[in-house]
Formats: sequence, structure tokens, C-alpha cells
Amino acid sequence: MTAIASRDIHQHLLDVLSAERARFRVMEHEAIGKCEAVSEVRGTALGQGAKALVCKVKGNGVKQHVLAILAADRQADLALLAEHLGGLKASLASPAEVDELTACVFGAIPPFSFHPALKLVADPLLFERFAEIAFNAGSLEKSIVMDTRDYLRIAKPQLVKFCRAD
Repeated sequence: MTAIASRDIHQHLLDVLSAERARFRVMEHEAIGKCEAVSEVRGTALGQGAKALVCKVKGNGVKQHVLAILAADRQADLALLAEHLGGLKASLASPAEVDELTACVFGAIPPFSFHPALKLVADPLLFERFAEIAFNAGSLEKSIVMDTRDYLRIAKPQLVKFCRAD
């Protein structure tokens, strides 16, 4: 993806999706902090939610910021994420790093990387269960529900299994 063109990630995202002829719809709602509550407001299953975590992977000569995407009904295994990316450990990025790399606050980050220093990876389980995914779209008050195949075609994440085993 391209570098962040502006601090208005919502509009930038709409521009990209429209230019790529993605099948999507925008929903406006109150700012909700919990995945369960926002999926209810969207009318989508919790597992359709694309949770976005900004992480740092380090060790073995690796020092990489990663935007890790997984289904909202799953938990990330950061050690497994680090292992798949050649590092020794992974941790969540600081709020300042999140702002610099995404131009978003926690909870509003869409599953797209618009910064060249932010590698996009996604757990494949998110795409195996539903024809559409849902996510906050650069704003806590706006969500997008979009076709899963269009997301994969446009975002081109590296698919990496990093969900905790149930």
C-alpha cells in the first residue's frame, strides 16, 4: 500500500476502496470500545471483525513494525507471530508508535497498512469463515463491511497463522 497521504485515514481508505472497485458499505455508529458490542451494532458476527494490532517484532536481526490482523473472536499469540516473521519476540507498539504508523487511535485502525515501515500480516482464519469482514475504518464512529476477496486482493497481507489455539 502507499504511504499515508493525510491524517484522514477514513477518507484515504474510502478513496482506495473506491478506486479498486471494492464491494463495501460504510456504517456510522457510536464510538464503542469492545469488539463484541461493535459487532452487535454492525449486525455482524464477532468472527467477522478484523482486529488490528500494531506490534514490534525483534530479535535474530529482525526489527520490524507489523500490523497484525486477526478475527475479533480470537486472541493473538505474539510469540508465534514473532517466530513466523523470524524474530524472537513480539510486543504491542506504544500509542505514539501507533499514531505515527497508522494515524489512528487504538480501536480505530483499519486492516490496511498505508505506511512503508508497517508490514501487513493477517491470520488466514479471518478469511475462511465469512464472505465479508468488518472493521473500524480509521474512526471509532465509522465501520466498513467489505467483501473478503476484495480485501485480500487490495490489501495483499502476508498470511501468517498466529492465533492462540483454543
